[in-house]
Amino acid sequence: MLTFVWDIDDVLNDLMRTWFAEEWLPGHPECRLTYSDLVENPPHRVLGISKEEYLASLDSFRLSEKARDLQPNASILSWFQCYGARHRHMALTARPLDSIPCLAEWLFRHFGNYLRNFSVVPTRLQDSVPRYDSNKGDYLRWFGKADVLIDDSEENVAAAQSLGIGNVLYPQPWNRNAETVDETLRQLAALTEAN
Repeated sequence: MLTFVWDIDDVLNDLMRTWFAEEWLPGHPECRLTYSDLVENPPHRVLGISKEEYLASLDSFRLSEKARDLQPNASILSWFQCYGARHRHMALTARPLDSIPCLAEWLFRHFGNYLRNFSVVPTRLQDSVPRYDSNKGDYLRWFGKADVLIDDSEENVAAAQSLGIGNVLYPQPWNRNAETVDETLRQLAALTEAN
């Protein structure tokens, strides 16, 4: 039985797309960009703002009712219904600690039938808070039980690959996966059927 490790933001949900549509665009009516123009993550340079301004806006959104009401990725929910019971699944996220309680509730409300573990690599920690891992690669090295990482970050996928962990790059405008979501999930289904 394989252990699949799932990124949450922009894989299990559409955090960036929803933030962009419901937070950024209404507050910046002069912006002519579309979601597909966000070819960097973080997208602060594309948006013409500082990284700090972008993170403050996204972090505020993460704590909002809109974020609590994010719809789960319907394609992945469907994938879980077909293939989820064949293997173990856990979630691994990298985000500020203050947003984790709401995210955990969201995760288990929508994906709790399949995802039984939830781990965090906290970002932007205060000096007084212990730091166990600097990134997802550090966490996966310590964890030692991951077989496949599904993530939208090329950096995280490369870290998994360097550890000998299988990986699937989930398509987003800021990465090089030119496949559709359906093609990507078929690739993931093939892994479940081969094991």
